[in-house]
Amino acid sequence: MRITNVTEGSVEFTSNVFLVESEDTDGRDVLVDAGNDRIVLERIRERGGIDAVVLTHTHGDHVGMLDDIVNEFGVEVWGYDAESRYVDHAFDEGDTVEMGGEEFEILHTPGHKEDHVCLYSRDSGVLFAGDLVFAGGSFGRTDLDEGDRGVLVESIEKVLERADEINELHTGHGPSVREDARRHVEASLKNARLY
Repeated sequence: MRITNVTEGSVEFTSNVFLVESEDTDGRDVLVDAGNDRIVLERIRERGGIDAVVLTHTHGDHVGMLDDIVNEFGVEVWGYDAESRYVDHAFDEGDTVEMGGEEFEILHTPGHKEDHVCLYSRDSGVLFAGDLVFAGGSFGRTDLDEGDRGVLVESIEKVLERADEINELHTGHGPSVREDARRHVEASLKNARLY
């Protein structure tokens, strides 16, 4: 499995968008979130397309380019909210979705937004955290519609239970974490409780 942030270097207000590519022909090449920058389209074209999009949540900076991506590449979208106009296939807590040849478990992690999920692969120890936690101990905003600080804290605690097994933490904004993920998740939890 190869993971690339296709919005790296963007100067637009956008989320990170991760292309999860399979090392062989059996796995699906999947985009985690769609971002809000046309650079996503260009970089997917360069790589020859994708098979699907999986959403961590439906805030505008994560879905701004979704309609363009769906129209150009003819892909379907997986997400948590079955009622969302963006979601073709809804998943639930504990379901799995295949990305890049690996199975990722769905962890429902509301608090930043009700439909927020993290995606976790036990095999590789990769976690896509969306806007739940960020490198350096920051955490997702809870002052937006559907935000709830107490619920966010509970969601971070859920991720912390797996923190010793996380080898890579890919976040919705800022840099990815490739070592000592537990330290970053613990710092996010501490800060979410305090501030």
